[in-house]
Amino acid sequence: MTLEEKFRLLSEEVMKNMANPDLDLELCFPNEAEEGCEVKKYPYLRVKYVVEGHDLYEKEIDIDPEYWEKDVKDLANFVSFQIQQFMEEIDSVEYGGE
Repeated sequence: MTLEEKFRLLSEEVMKNMANPDLDLELCFPNEAEEGCEVKKYPYLRVKYVVEGHDLYEKEIDIDPEYWEKDVKDLANFVSFQIQQFMEEIDSVEYGGE
């Protein structure tokens, strides 16, 4: 399995884990600058989280070489955890004062 195939599986697995209509993931590779993706040294996931249907927050999760050998499921759990933390931070800012 190539790294690109592995990261595509990772993206699919993370979307299954998260299953949130307010969440959008873009997978970006160094060798292909997809629409909206910056050219970077390592692949990354760009996470977009929409709150209340209008406030958009973004986070980029780099997939460093130290993680490339991990199993897709382990990597998906790691990335999903980072996304959950990101969403919790945003929710606490958005709803913390209510």
